[in-house]
Amino acid sequence: MASLCMKQTNPSENQRVESPHHQRNFLLLGLNYAALFLGSLASSLLSRFYFAQGGSNKWIATLVQSIGFPLILFPLYFFPTSSNYRPFSHFTPRMISLCVLLGLLLGVNNLLFSWGVSYLPVSTSSLLLSTQLGFTLILAAILVRHPLTFTNTNAVVLLTLSSVLLALHSSESSERPSGESREHYFIGFAASLGAAGLFSLYLPLMELVYRRVDGFRMVMEVQLIMEAAATLLSGVGIIASEGWKETGQWHLGKVMYWLILVINVVTWQMCFMGTAGLIFLTSSLHSGVCMTAVVSANVVGGVVVFGDNFSAEKAVATILCVWGLSSYLYGEYRKREDQNGDRTLAGNERGGQNEIPMERTGGEDGGEIGYEFQDQL
Repeated sequence: MASLCMKQTNPSENQRVESPHHQRNFLLLGLNYAALFLGSLASSLLSRFYFAQGGSNKWIATLVQSIGFPLILFPLYFFPTSSNYRPFSHFTPRMISLCVLLGLLLGVNNLLFSWGVSYLPVSTSSLLLSTQLGFTLILAAILVRHPLTFTNTNAVVLLTLSSVLLALHSSESSERPSGESREHYFIGFAASLGAAGLFSLYLPLMELVYRRVDGFRMVMEVQLIMEAAATLLSGVGIIASEGWKETGQWHLGKVMYWLILVINVVTWQMCFMGTAGLIFLTSSLHSGVCMTAVVSANVVGGVVVFGDNFSAEKAVATILCVWGLSSYLYGEYRKREDQNGDRTLAGNERGGQNEIPMERTGGEDGGEIGYEFQDQL
């Protein structure tokens, strides 16, 4: 009599048990998502609010974006560590020099952002800044070897078209803030595109830097050095231009003036630390996608808070931005599905369990940092 033998498996063998380390990674990732979305939305609206209420000093608006860097010292020195870690002990002179150079690049980007938001409605400047995703896709392909596909190339084309549409619409006075000339509008337009381009360069360069750090604490240290350099650049600009004084007339009183600046300092720190955390835990491209996703909220916020004109052209530009973002996300989703299917097939062929690690990977060969970790999101 033939016997039928069935192989029994333990159900627990097919379940991945998350260690406390992995759970902390998910918590840290969630906190960085929240910091990026809340900080980016609030800082953009408050920056425009400063100029809308009579603020006129672009150097002050630039300074508040980075002067909050001492806040990073709090988690560095007061959060407990599992070892005798000494802050800034792992930096080489080359690493410090690189952080300073990137900080100066960030300072120039902050200045361009201030020029853009001073002359443009927040909804328009947000749509223009969303083009950084297209720039980031191209630069990530060059610097960190992220492959270009039809879907992400389609995103670049759509985001470029949205900018062209806004440029063609710029001749209408209803699109410009009250009291701003057409020349100021084009200065703000060019400055916003320049900020988008520089920030898209900043993101993949930061990914290359973070391949050489030892943990999230060192990420905060890198961010502190960069923001200190950006603050130094802003301080030199203020002194050189004697820019401490406001040339306009603030409408809400001295107390409200300083309150807006202080709150803006905090929100900018949330934005930049959220960006840095996402680059470290995932990738520069993923961080750029998340920032583009904030665009729709910024556009709505500009219409609701400041009464920005939401013309048909701007509506089409918004649709093109959302379309471009969706195209990119769909392409990434399909790529993840194909990769997971290949891993499952390979695991079945080996007759073993297909276990996907969550550890941060990547290195000098150009592999994407956080690739396996991203697959779990």
